[in-house]
Amino acid sequence: MKASKLYMLLMVSIVFYSCGNDPKEDKEPLNVEINNRKDKENLNISYLLDLSDRISPQKYANESMEFYQRDVAYIRSVSEAFVSHLKGKKVRGMNDKIQLYFDPEPLNQSINKISNDLRYHVNRSNASLEILDEIEHMYSEKPLEIYEYAIKDAKYVGSDTWRFFKTKISDYCIEDDYRNILVVLTDGYIYHKDTKIMEGNRSSYLTPKLVKELKLNDKDWKGKIENKEFGFISTGMDLSNLEVLVLGINPSKNNPYEEDVIMKYWRDWLEDMNVKKYEIKTAELPSNMDKIIKEFILN
Repeated sequence: MKASKLYMLLMVSIVFYSCGNDPKEDKEPLNVEINNRKDKENLNISYLLDLSDRISPQKYANESMEFYQRDVAYIRSVSEAFVSHLKGKKVRGMNDKIQLYFDPEPLNQSINKISNDLRYHVNRSNASLEILDEIEHMYSEKPLEIYEYAIKDAKYVGSDTWRFFKTKISDYCIEDDYRNILVVLTDGYIYHKDTKIMEGNRSSYLTPKLVKELKLNDKDWKGKIENKEFGFISTGMDLSNLEVLVLGINPSKNNPYEEDVIMKYWRDWLEDMNVKKYEIKTAELPSNMDKIIKEFILN
């Protein structure tokens, strides 16, 4: 056999061998434009939505952009970061989750159905560009429907955020071998009629009325909090395997120190629970928050 023919047969054999040992899921990431990114850890992202009267455009109107619309845009930014993360992974490495919660659960069954529709677990058995497009579409459209239903119903029963952290967060939002991230959409105040607890100077709730009663409305607010140990009641939880991003803080305008007080309450509470990483942001316009949100998720 001539050397040239032998060379051609050898090259053909190499090509067939390579194809036979390169399964589809081991090839390039779904988005070849960012295929230089390494496979990252698996994400488990949860949202906790506060559907209290803070979202009411009648009670808390805002000319630049309604607060519920800001929430919707924040939710979309998080979901876009989630999809971007997936597009940078190889299919065989995908095992990522995203879901949405409320506490208390709304009575409106349409809201609960949408919440169920927004629950995704993307892994090597179902990963495709189609499902990633679906996630982006669903999280762009469906959260707005949730807020519209809640506003139309106008049954604002409050936000039992403290109880969620104490009794549900471990089961709902934390899994082993994941990077667990909880995104809390709230104005910073916490109140539910069935979870109004006081233990000494600590409480399970925070309202403008309580801030006023504790006289945290002057320049000595920080000293009072520290000396009298004001704050949220400890949940006793160890959340060292959780990251928390709090978005939408919107303090009452009647007290110039209200934002500082809210931030202090939340920081002390999250640190008491050993939260691995956290950021707390006010209700800025989504165009200003998009980069901040995506950096938190992707970095």
